[in-house]
Amino acid sequence: MPKPPLPDAVSELLAKPNPSVITTVRPDGQPVSVATWYLWDNGRILVNMDEGRKRLEHVRNDPRVSVTVLAADSWYTHVSMQGRVVELRDDPDLVDIDRIAKHYIGDRYPKRERNRISAWIEIDRWHGWGKMENTDVVHH
Repeated sequence: MPKPPLPDAVSELLAKPNPSVITTVRPDGQPVSVATWYLWDNGRILVNMDEGRKRLEHVRNDPRVSVTVLAADSWYTHVSMQGRVVELRDDPDLVDIDRIAKHYIGDRYPKRERNRISAWIEIDRWHGWGKMENTDVVHH
């Protein structure tokens, strides 16, 4: 699996509001995956969670995560990235979730009554499939 930096074609895919899945690790070692919104920002992934989400507890216990982003027009084209949460921070004014929501739905996040936590993920390695196979450094 290649290590960052990611080729331009991969970064271009990640910059779009594509469907994605994040996998965290439970304390007993069981992986758990759920759909999530994300934002590709300066070579890192930003996700944002409600303060009561189990995956927040998971990343506090074990920062290792995997994120798979599927091209909205064809899930055969996708990029899977393994990395770790390097920063967790409160999002009291919902600034980060609003950025992500605007990316996906064009408006601020509609549920405003609960606290949110932002997680910044650094990528350690990645691989691509489908149209990402045309990049020079993609391995399977």
